[in-house]
Amino acid sequence: MSVNYKVEWPMTLNAPADSLEAKQPPVDNGVDVPDPSRYYSREFMQKEWERLWPRVWLLAGVTPDIPEAGDYTVFEIGHEEFIVVRQEDGSIKAFYNVCPHRANRVCMNERGSVARFTCAFHGWQFGCDGHLEKITDEATFDRRLVADRPGLKEVRCDHVGGLIFINMDGRAPALCDWIGLPRGYIENYEIDRMHVVRHVRSEWRANWKTGIDAFYETYHLPHIHPQTQGVMEDFSQYDLYPNGFSRMIVPIGVKSHRIADQEAIDPYQKYMMQEVGIDPATFKGSAREVREAIQKAKRARGRKFGLDYYDKLTDAQLTDSWATGYFPNVQIGMHPEGVFIMRFLPHPTDPERFYYDNMTMVRHVDDPSYSVPGWMGLPEGTDLSGETRPNIEHVPVDVKPNLGEVLDQDVELVAAVQRGQKSRGFRGPLWSEQEQRVRHFHRELDRYINGEK
Repeated sequence: MSVNYKVEWPMTLNAPADSLEAKQPPVDNGVDVPDPSRYYSREFMQKEWERLWPRVWLLAGVTPDIPEAGDYTVFEIGHEEFIVVRQEDGSIKAFYNVCPHRANRVCMNERGSVARFTCAFHGWQFGCDGHLEKITDEATFDRRLVADRPGLKEVRCDHVGGLIFINMDGRAPALCDWIGLPRGYIENYEIDRMHVVRHVRSEWRANWKTGIDAFYETYHLPHIHPQTQGVMEDFSQYDLYPNGFSRMIVPIGVKSHRIADQEAIDPYQKYMMQEVGIDPATFKGSAREVREAIQKAKRARGRKFGLDYYDKLTDAQLTDSWATGYFPNVQIGMHPEGVFIMRFLPHPTDPERFYYDNMTMVRHVDDPSYSVPGWMGLPEGTDLSGETRPNIEHVPVDVKPNLGEVLDQDVELVAAVQRGQKSRGFRGPLWSEQEQRVRHFHRELDRYINGEK
C-alpha cells in the first residue's frame, strides 16, 4: 500500500472503505476544556466508582490463561475482586471473589486450577459453577440463614477473540453490542491462540486517566521518545468508534516525516530487517522501501510456518501497530506475532495513583529461525512456548518496570504531568486533532459521570 510519508494532516493509509484498515468518518466531540480536577479530585473518583466502573464491560483476562475446566484467574479493580473460571462444558463464568459467610476472599492466588473453591477461613466449599457444596458444621446454623444455599455471587461474563470481559451491571448491553469495533477486528489476530509470556503490574504516581491520555496519541513521540523517529511515523491514522472505542494505526518500519533524510536506512530499520531474514548489507532499496520489504518477508514467513491467519491481515497490519482503545481503561497494541495488552487500573483509594498492568502475549512458532519482534522488550531467555504461565511481576511505585526504554521514559513523563495538573497555572487540557482519541475517551467518560448513560 502506497503512503506519502511527507504526510499531510490528517494522516490516512488510503485503505478501501470496506477494509478494517479504512479511515473512519470524523466525529465531532467539540472543543470543551475539561476541569483538570478530574485527574486528582476524590469526588470525581467517587463518581467513577458509582457511575462508571460498575456499568461498563471490563477486560478481566484472556482465554489462554484458563484452557481447562477448573482453571481460574483473579481480576482485581479497586476494592473488587472477581474469579473467572472455566466450566466443565467449556464456557466461562465469573464471580465476586468473596465468601457469602464472612466476606473472606475465596481465592488467595492470582490464578490456579481447582475441582472446587474452599474458603480458608471456615472451610465453606463452592463448585466451579459457584453453587454452595458444603457448610462446615451446618447443623449449628439457624436454617433460616442458609436455606437459600448462598453461593458465590455471579457477574456477567463474556469473551470475544480470546479476551474475557466482566460486567457488574445486569442492565448493560450485551458485550457484542457494546464493543464499538467492526466484526473481525479482534478475531483476525487469533489472540486465543497466543500465550502470556510476561505480565508486569507496576504502580505509577498518576491518575489512571493521565496514563490513558499519554498512551492514546503519538504527538509526544518526537519529544519524549526521539529514538523512535528512525523507524516509526509519528503522524498516525486516528479512528474513532462508538462507545468510546478508538485506535491509531502507527506505521512502523519507516522514518518519521520529520527526518529530512528519507533515503539512508536507519540502524533500527536494519535491525527490523534482520529479524525477518533480510540482509541489510545486500538490500538495494532506500529507507522508504524498508517497510514494504518487511511486509513481503513476513508474508513469506507466514506461508513457511503455516500461519494461515496472516491471510486475514492486510500487508500494513504485518508491520504497523493497531493501538486500539477499549473503553474505558484498556489499550492493546495489536501485531501478528503478538499483542501488548495495557490495563490502566485505578488505585482503590488514591486518585493520584494507578496500576499499569501489562500483558505481553505471543504466538509461538516451534522453529529456531522464527523470533518475535525486539520492540516487545522481552528479557533474554523469556519462555515463548506457552508451556508455563509466568507469575505477575509486581513493581512498587518509583521503581521502573523494565518494560523497555520507551515505557520507562513514560513513567517519568506521566508523573510530571500529574503534578502539573494541580497547578493554578493550568486551566485544563487543550487537545489537538492529534489527540482526538483522548478527547473521544473523555467525552464518553463524561456521559457516564453526567448520567447520560
